[in-house]
Formats: sequence, structure tokens, C-alpha cells
Amino acid sequence: MTNALQQTSTEAIEKAALELIATRGFQEVTVEEIAKAAGVSRRTFFRYFASKNDILFANFAELLKELDDWFAAVPNDRPMFDAIAEGMMRFNRATTDGPVAHRQRMELILFTPALKANASLRNAEWLAVIARFAARRLGAPEDALGPQLIGHISLGAANAAYERWLGDASSDLGELVRRAFRMARTLSELDTATTQSSWRQAWQPATGD
Repeated sequence: MTNALQQTSTEAIEKAALELIATRGFQEVTVEEIAKAAGVSRRTFFRYFASKNDILFANFAELLKELDDWFAAVPNDRPMFDAIAEGMMRFNRATTDGPVAHRQRMELILFTPALKANASLRNAEWLAVIARFAARRLGAPEDALGPQLIGHISLGAANAAYERWLGDASSDLGELVRRAFRMARTLSELDTATTQSSWRQAWQPATGD
């Protein structure tokens, strides 16, 4: 099977699944119903996805590999959190999904109990890529405290930005991600009045948002 045909089939299954789930809810939709709506057999469905849960994370491994390669080429003088914020927006599904479908995808990933285990596994893989990037910058092993802390801070910043975006339909995801990572850069100074004030300003909508 050619890569183009495989991609077409994967996208058809994703599209059918999201449409059915939007109408009836994640738990109420079966693999058989998704396959039928996508025009494929149940057997074909399982060529592309190990389970219904995996549909929400399609192409995750490929995107993560692209992110890892992109980090490897980031200049050493680029501020680390700035690079992580840009990398996150470059290599997620927001552009290919479109805002409406991406919002639906992320709502399901973040708030569907049945997807918690899948999301945790993907979060750990994403965190490992961030830690690898941080380790190169810090000259430390990937499993050292510093790179792991950078990974966890980055994951928290990303999740905070996404939850804010999902809670406000008028907000801009890219801007929220950039604000969250700007705030992360000042964590060590959070006890100062100046930093507390800058945090309050950073989380306010920009003019024109």
C-alpha cells in the first residue's frame, strides 16, 4: 500500500470518527460504526489503529520525530522556552486539523476518562523529547533533574495554554502558548512583586484578541 493511500485511509477514519463522536459521544461509538462510516472494513481499521482510543493520536509518532529533529537544529543562542513554544506549535495537529476539529480532538484527549492512559503515554513521550533538548543545552544526562524539570514545566505550560484555549472560543492558541512559556521563564522570580505583576499582565488577552 502506498504512503499516499495509507494517509488517505487514515484521514478518512479520523474524519468519520470525529464526526460520529461529536454527535454521540466517545463511549457510544464503536469501531464497527467508524469503519462503516469511513468506507473500510473492520480489518482495515485495525491496520491503521490498534484501538478506537488511538484515533485521537494519529501521526503522533511522526510529529514527535519531526519535533525531535527540529530541536536538534535549533541554534544554541535561542532561548530554550522560546524554542519549545515554537516547536510545540510547529509540530502539533492544529494546522492540519483546523481550529474546530483540533478543539474537538483536544477536548476529547484532555477530558475523556477513557483516554487518560493513552494521553499519559503520549505525554511521557513528548516530555522525553523536551528533556533530550534540554539535556543538550544543559550538558546533562536526559534523566538528570534539570532536563526532567524542564520537560515537566513545558508539559504543564502546554496543558495550561490548551485548557485556557478550550475554555475560551475567542482565544488564540498560539498566543496562549507563547504567553505560557514566557511566564515559565520567570518561575524562579515569582516571589517578587514585579514578576507577579508581569504574570497578571501576561495572562491578559492582547489588544485585538
